[in-house]
Amino acid sequence: MVFATHRIIRDCNAEFASLFGFARDELVDQSFSRLYPKLADFVRTGQMWRSHLPGGQVYYDERIMVGADERRFWCRVNGRSRNSADPFSEALYCFEPMSRPVTQAAMTGRQRQILTLVAQGKTNAVIAAEIGLSRRTVEAHRLRLTRAAGVRNTAELIAWFSAL
Repeated sequence: MVFATHRIIRDCNAEFASLFGFARDELVDQSFSRLYPKLADFVRTGQMWRSHLPGGQVYYDERIMVGADERRFWCRVNGRSRNSADPFSEALYCFEPMSRPVTQAAMTGRQRQILTLVAQGKTNAVIAAEIGLSRRTVEAHRLRLTRAAGVRNTAELIAWFSAL
C-alpha cells in the first residue's frame, strides 16, 4: 500500500517498496513517475484516474510498471481518493503484482491501455469516453489488436491477453 499526495509518494509499506526493488526511504517523497516505463504512461494513467477518482470512488486498472532494476512487470492497482474535489490531493493505492509477462513490442502504450479496459468488460463507447478518444478510434485499436493476436473476436482477444 502507498499513500500519496498529488502523485508524490508520502508513505508506503515494505511490500510496496519490495515490489519495486527499493527500500522504503528511497521512495518516500518521490514522484510515482519513476515507477513507470515512460513519462507518457505516467501522464496517460493520471488522466484516466483523474476522471474516475472523484466522489470517493474506488478505481482500478492493470498496467505495466518498472522496478529499480528496470524490470518491467504487470500490476493491478486499486485506488481511492480522500478528496472528491481534488482526487490526487490525498489518495491511497494498493499495488498487486500479476504473473502476466510483458510483451511490449507487440503493443503500444495506448493499445495496452485499451486492451486492459476491454478485459475489464468495458464497451468501445465507455472506453472512448474514459480515455478521451472517439469510439471509432477505439474500434480501430481493437481491430489492430485482434489481427495482431490472430484471434477472431473480443472473447478470444481477452483470453489471449489473460494468457500473456
